[in-house]
Amino acid sequence: MNWLVKEEPTHYAFDALVEDKTAVWSGVRNALAQRHLRAIKKGDRIFYYHTGDEKAVVGIAKAVSDPYPDPEDAAGKYVAVDIAPVKRLPRPVTLAEIKADAAFKDFALVRIARLSVMPVTDAEWTRIERMAATSG
Repeated sequence: MNWLVKEEPTHYAFDALVEDKTAVWSGVRNALAQRHLRAIKKGDRIFYYHTGDEKAVVGIAKAVSDPYPDPEDAAGKYVAVDIAPVKRLPRPVTLAEIKADAAFKDFALVRIARLSVMPVTDAEWTRIERMAATSG
């Protein structure tokens, strides 16, 4: 499967993930985002999206663990996943570009803007990678 995770770059930018080599993806509390996080499997591909002022897909990561109990959740209700960087995209693909492309009309990034973990279809994945490879 393919996924997209969102993070404020001032909180934890893709470059920080590259520097750290792995990260615990925890603290997700939205019910739908948690459902998606629970579905992630070790080896799944993940787009890394910067929120805030940037609003762009900036890199590719991968899940290096299956979901496990979120270490930040004493109640044991939530899960976390370990992720590792794969590569930075040749150029960021902005939310504006994605919204302007009719192929993404059903993409969760366009439809459910606040969702922090979401599935990405193979077609959406390929299209974003192609967009990142062009000059924009």
